[in-house]
Amino acid sequence: MREWSTIKEYEDILFQYYNGIAKITINRPQVYNAFRPQTNFEMLDAMSICRERSDIGVVVLTGTGDKAFCSGGDQKVKGIGGYIDNNGVPRLNVLDLHKAIRSIPKPVIAMVNGYAIGGGNVLQVVCDLTIASENARFGQTGPKVGSFDAGFGSSYLARCVGQKKAREIWFLCRQYTAKEAEEMGMVNKVVPLERLEDETVEWCETILKRSPMAIRMIKRAMNAELDGQRGMMEFAGDATLMYYLMAEAQELSLIHISEPTRQR
Repeated sequence: MREWSTIKEYEDILFQYYNGIAKITINRPQVYNAFRPQTNFEMLDAMSICRERSDIGVVVLTGTGDKAFCSGGDQKVKGIGGYIDNNGVPRLNVLDLHKAIRSIPKPVIAMVNGYAIGGGNVLQVVCDLTIASENARFGQTGPKVGSFDAGFGSSYLARCVGQKKAREIWFLCRQYTAKEAEEMGMVNKVVPLERLEDETVEWCETILKRSPMAIRMIKRAMNAELDGQRGMMEFAGDATLMYYLMAEAQELSLIHISEPTRQR
C-alpha cells in the first residue's frame, strides 16, 4: 500500500503528499464530487502551497471513490450570478482554479476515476495530462442547463480534439467513454480502475526524473500561444529566472553592488 501523508486539513478536499507528488482530491462523494465555491477556495489554497514547496514536483487532481472525478458545479448552490458561497456571494471562482492549473510551473495530472462531466470535464481538460480509468465518462452539460465555458473549456478543448469535435461535444452534450476520449485526444492514457493510481504515480515518478526547469519552460512555451500576453509574461518571467541563475547575471550584479555611488 502507498502511504500518502496529509499536507493540510480541509473541509471539501483531501491534500496529500507522497515522494515528490501532491494529490488534491475533491472529497464530496455525496454529490459526485461536484464543486462549490468553498471547494475551489480550498483547491486554490492547495495549489498555492504546491507552487511554493520545492519538494513537490508534480500535482495530481482527482476525486474520492470510484464513481466520479468531478461532476461540475454543485447545482444545489447555484443562484443568480454564480454559485453562492457561505456568505451569500455568487462566485465563479473555478475560473481562478483554471488559471492556477495553467500558471503553476509544475505538471498537473488529472486522475479521472469516473464521471468527468460539465465543469468536471473542463477541469481535466485544463490539466496538463489526463489518465483515466476504463469506467470514466466525459462530456459537457452546459447548454442543457443554461451554462457554458467560453474560456479554456472550449478554446483549449478545441486545440486538443479539433474544432469540429469540440463543437460536437458542446452542441450535443453527449457523454463519451474513456476509450472514445483517448481516441479523440482528450485523454492521454486509459487503464483499469485498479491500476489507475499506480499508473498515475508511475507517470509522476518519470516526470520527477526530468529537469524541473526544462519541464517548467516547456509548459510555459506550450501555454504561451493560447494565453496571450499573460502567457508571454509568464514565459518571460521564467526566462528571466533562468538568466538570474547564470554566472553572467550574478557577475553583473556584483559589479553593480561594488561600484561607488556617483555624486550628482
